[in-house]
Amino acid sequence: MTLPAPVSRRSFVVASVGAALALGVSSQAQAQAQAQAQAHARGRGPFGRYGSPSARLDERTLYVHPGGLGDHSTVQAAVNAASGSGYALVIAPGTYRETVSVSVARTEMTWVGASGEARDVVVVYDNAAGTPKPGGGTYGTTGSATTLVQADGFTARDLTFANDWLRAEHPGISGTQAVAIKVQGDRSAFVGCRFLGHQDTLYADSMALGTFARQYYRDCYVEGDVDFVFGRATAVYENCHFRTLIRDDLTGAPYGFVFAPSTAGVNPRGYLVTGGRISSEAPDAYYKLARPWVPSSDTTARPMLTVRGTRMSAGIDAVAPYTNMSSGFPWQDQRFAEYRNTGPGAVVSVPENRPQLTSSEARSHTREAYLGDWTPWKGC
Repeated sequence: MTLPAPVSRRSFVVASVGAALALGVSSQAQAQAQAQAQAHARGRGPFGRYGSPSARLDERTLYVHPGGLGDHSTVQAAVNAASGSGYALVIAPGTYRETVSVSVARTEMTWVGASGEARDVVVVYDNAAGTPKPGGGTYGTTGSATTLVQADGFTARDLTFANDWLRAEHPGISGTQAVAIKVQGDRSAFVGCRFLGHQDTLYADSMALGTFARQYYRDCYVEGDVDFVFGRATAVYENCHFRTLIRDDLTGAPYGFVFAPSTAGVNPRGYLVTGGRISSEAPDAYYKLARPWVPSSDTTARPMLTVRGTRMSAGIDAVAPYTNMSSGFPWQDQRFAEYRNTGPGAVVSVPENRPQLTSSEARSHTREAYLGDWTPWKGC
């Protein structure tokens, strides 16, 4: 079978916001021109309907612009300036090639893509787990993250979070995990966002083993190949699109796995995927839906994933959609279940390989049940 040539994530990011910016070689003038052109196309200033430094919405609204038209030209500088709770960052169109960290002290922070189009505002970098650090050693999986969010109450709208590290460019590096974003805070919400990467794209986690972090993703797009949605958070993915990528470094299946939850055994709620879809660039049946991650730091983990009301393309292996990450922790002993999914990748041909919820059981697998007294969907 002849496969189409793969489109790298770096090419995709370049196509999104302009080659000069995405390659990190733009001047300040180029960055400003790019942002202004996109804003002009929509008939508004670079910050859209969200005011400007001269017409600030309130004292806790900060404006980020790559060409210097805002309060800050980088996202991290704006985060650093938000030295308390309740700040909002309005981020103008452009590519922000940087790593960003939101500490636990910066609670109730909101990031907004000013144009209302996630493709226009990209936060991207290219570290991998095996990338050498300047002071020695390597970054590791967590250290590879382009964006790290540890604060509670974080909200992001209409933004792209990306890691464009490519295996083909680094054949000597074996640690190929390259995280676009790691989210650890409780009450973290993402609406209309894109998450781009290959391995370990979206790390939905918590701050500690005994901490249950609730996260909500709505109308988002996530792509990758190996375990590209993973971690121990209690996370609801509502109306989200997951896309599996082609791989030119492998000749056979499986290419990878969409989900790899590592839910703590004492946590009654793991990942819930509802009303979404899973598409694929890969040949039919070249991807598994999930495998359980039981990390060495928590061998009592009992990964949990429920997928309901979701359309699965033929890229998902319908006969055997689950597999093991470790033989000592078989997927059959974990908490994997499905309910009323559709599409060729959801066909139940071997019932023992596709555990299904009953209608009664499904009533306890809803966003309300998973998120408890937190109702982000009412304010999004």
